[in-house]
Amino acid sequence: ASVLANWLVWLIPMVLIIGWFYGGAETRRTMILAALSGMFGLLANQLIGLAWTHPRPFIMGLGHTFIPHAPDSSFPSDHLTLWWAVAFTIFTNKALWRIGAILTLLGIPIAWARIYLGVHFPLDMIGAAIVGGLSTWLIRSQAHWYLDIVYKLTLSFYHWLCRRPIEWGWIDP
Repeated sequence: ASVLANWLVWLIPMVLIIGWFYGGAETRRTMILAALSGMFGLLANQLIGLAWTHPRPFIMGLGHTFIPHAPDSSFPSDHLTLWWAVAFTIFTNKALWRIGAILTLLGIPIAWARIYLGVHFPLDMIGAAIVGGLSTWLIRSQAHWYLDIVYKLTLSFYHWLCRRPIEWGWIDP
């Protein structure tokens, strides 16, 4: 449960990096959208936490807490918001929907683990799914305003930063 709750979330940056390094233009655009959706979801969570502070189970003396955690607001779960915002965004790409579906489904055992380990309530996970879905919708629906510019800037920075690995054929240009 601890691995699911704390460590599996590191799969998200790995998916984004691998998708960028080895994907084509459409996959890279999706990776940008997924990263932005995850960041927007986390920002929304911070605002929700400021507006409505909800104690974690261990603060209320409920159950056992098996992992250390800061006593901040539990609603919605940051781990799952990031996870599902990225997963939902990848799922909406027709070429990557299988990866998105796998990531979406992997969010369920992560949610279970965070509840089991005593740092979240089930409603925190439902809130994370809603915030993740809304951030995916918002970022995707407004992409026509910014995605081309962000893609070109990111691609230029990538070519400058990874010039040697690209020349050696280790990653795609």
